[in-house]
Amino acid sequence: MICVGIGRGRHRHVIAEHKFLAEQGVGLVELRLDYIQGPVQVKRLLKDRPCPVIVTCRRAADGGRWEQSEEARLLVLRTAIVEGADYVDLEDDIAAAVPRFGATKRIISHHDFHKTPTDLTGLHRRLAGLDADIVKIATMANQSTDTLRMLELMHSATIPTIGLCMGDIGTPSRVLAGRYGAPFTYATFNDDRVLAPGQIGWRQMRDVYRYDSIPPATKIYGVVADPVGHSLSPVVHNAALAATGIDAVYLPFRVPGEQIDAFLDSAGKWPLAGLSVTIPHKQRVLAHATHQDDLVRSIGAANTLAFRSDGIAAFNTDATAAVESLRSSIIDDEEGHETATKSGLGIRTALVLGAGGAARAVAFGLRERNVEVTVTARTLDHAQRIAKEVGCKVVEWDSRHRIPQDCIINATPVGMHPDVNDTPFPKSHLQSYMVVFDTVYNPENTLLIKEARAVGCRTVTGVDMFVRQAAHQFKIWHGSNAPESVMRDALKRATASAKLPD
Repeated sequence: MICVGIGRGRHRHVIAEHKFLAEQGVGLVELRLDYIQGPVQVKRLLKDRPCPVIVTCRRAADGGRWEQSEEARLLVLRTAIVEGADYVDLEDDIAAAVPRFGATKRIISHHDFHKTPTDLTGLHRRLAGLDADIVKIATMANQSTDTLRMLELMHSATIPTIGLCMGDIGTPSRVLAGRYGAPFTYATFNDDRVLAPGQIGWRQMRDVYRYDSIPPATKIYGVVADPVGHSLSPVVHNAALAATGIDAVYLPFRVPGEQIDAFLDSAGKWPLAGLSVTIPHKQRVLAHATHQDDLVRSIGAANTLAFRSDGIAAFNTDATAAVESLRSSIIDDEEGHETATKSGLGIRTALVLGAGGAARAVAFGLRERNVEVTVTARTLDHAQRIAKEVGCKVVEWDSRHRIPQDCIINATPVGMHPDVNDTPFPKSHLQSYMVVFDTVYNPENTLLIKEARAVGCRTVTGVDMFVRQAAHQFKIWHGSNAPESVMRDALKRATASAKLPD
C-alpha cells in the first residue's frame, strides 16, 4: 500500500485532496497537520473522511513545519486519538507522553536527517518497546549500503516496520519497502511538493514502479550512476516490463564513484539481476566482470551488467545502438538508395564531442564501419586517450569546428536538462551537408538539434539511440525482444511532461 502525504495550509485544500486521492483508489493518507496555517481543526479533518488516515504533526527538528508550542502540538496529537484517527505518528521522544486510547494505532517514529545509524537493530528494539503497533525509521542514506541495511532490517523485523532512507541514494528503499515487509510506504501528492528528502510522487510510485505489484520474488534491475535523478531509464524499462508481464522492477541507484566497488560487492544481497551503467562507472565496473563481450573488450567500457550464477557479465550496447540509429536515419538518399560510402552509413568523416563512455563507444562503433573519426573534448588528455585506444584522430576543443566533417556527434551532457540553452557546437559552423547526431535524449530537441535543423542538416536525436540501447539491454536480461514502441512512447511522454522547451 502507498500512503500519500497531504501537506497544505488550508483545511479545505486538505479535505479536497483527501477526497480526490480516495477517488483515485488511494487507501491511506497522511495528514501533515504541521502544514496547517492557524488553529488546527482536527475534528473537521477527520469527520466523514473518505479513507483511513495517519495524523502527523512534525516539529522543525523532525523535518516539519510546526511553529507553535510543544504543548499545543501534543494537544493536537491527543485530540486526533480522541477523535478516532486510524493512526497517529509519535516521535520516539514523546511516545511515552501520549498514551494509547481507543482503536487508534501507534506509529513510533525516528528521523535522522544526517546519517543512517550504525546500530539499526538496537534503534528498532528501542522504538518497538514504546508500545508500537508500527515502527517507522527514516534516516539519510550517505551510501548504498545504508539503504541495503534498512531493507534487511525491515525483512527481519517481527513487528510491522517501515524503514526508509532519505535522499537520492535512498530511493530504492521507498520503492522496495513492501517487497521487504513494510505495511506501506510513503509518497507525496505532487512530484514538486515533497514532504521529505527523496520522496517520490504517488503517480510515479503507482504507474512507473507499480509498487503494489512487487512481491518478494520480483527481480531487481536498475541504472547505476551519479547523479541519477535525471535518468529516464526507469520510465523506459518499467514500461517494457509492464507491457511484457515480466515480474521485475527497474530502479535508480545513485552510487558515488568511490562507492561503486562496495555496491557491486553487495549485489547479491539485494539481489540484483541486471544493471545499466552510466557516468561515472562505465570503466570501473569492468574490474568486477567475470565475462566481457567483444565490444566491451574492444571499447574498454560497459553500459550493461547481467548478474548470473557464474559471475557478472558485462556488455556494451551503446556502440551498436549508435550505428543502428545513424543507419536507420540516414542510410537512404532522396531516391531511397543507399549512399555509396565504405561505411554504408552515408558518411565518411565524423567528429565525436566528448571523452566519456558514450563517446568511446560511438567512436569505436564508427571506426568499425570504416568512418574516419576525430575525437575532441574540453580536456585534451581525455580525448587523446580515446583516440589512442580506438585508433582515431584527435583535435583540441577550441579547434573542433576548423576541420570539415560529414557528421557531428555530441556525446557530452551539454544541452541536457536542465541546461537546455547550451550547445557544444556553434551554429555558425554547422553546414547543411552535415549529419548532426546528439546522444542527449532529455530533451530530445536539444539546442544543437534545433539549430542543425534550422541550417538544413539531417539530424539524429538521442531518443532513437537511447531506446535502441535499452532494447538490447532488455534482450540480454530477459531473453526476448523488447517492445520498442512502448519504450519510445514512454520516453516521449516523460520528456513532454517535464515541460521542456520544444
